[in-house]
Amino acid sequence: MSLTLHLGVVDLPYSARARTKAAAGRAGTKTTGDVAGWLEDRYHPMEVFWNEKTEEIVGDLEDALQGSIETMLMGGPPSLAPFGSGISKVEDRFRAFITSKDIEKVGIPGVPTQAALRGVSHRFKRPYARRSARPSFVDTGLYVASFKAWID
Repeated sequence: MSLTLHLGVVDLPYSARARTKAAAGRAGTKTTGDVAGWLEDRYHPMEVFWNEKTEEIVGDLEDALQGSIETMLMGGPPSLAPFGSGISKVEDRFRAFITSKDIEKVGIPGVPTQAALRGVSHRFKRPYARRSARPSFVDTGLYVASFKAWID
């Protein structure tokens, strides 16, 4: 039996208001899945996360499985998700990797992004107003918030 760790996002729509009447039909059609695909094609954030944090990720999953086995050996019920706590730690670790700007220190070409350096944030009514720099890949926060890891 082979287990595979998957890294991805919950596919959620980005809500966007149309800037022009011509764009009204296309507003809000991007999803977190689309954005994750574009980011992975250009910057590879999930691949880089795996490459940089492999040991910690494996440790998180080993600890979770060990905890599940110990619970069973002490008479507890078997867990339906033996890697559950480890998966949760992997998700938290990815979010921290992005929001703490650790990803910007590993040498990915184009990172930090120009939008991040300019402080562009679509959380605000005026996304391009002058602001201090923000972490790359956290424009609205939906991409990072929708990150999921799972094993099958």
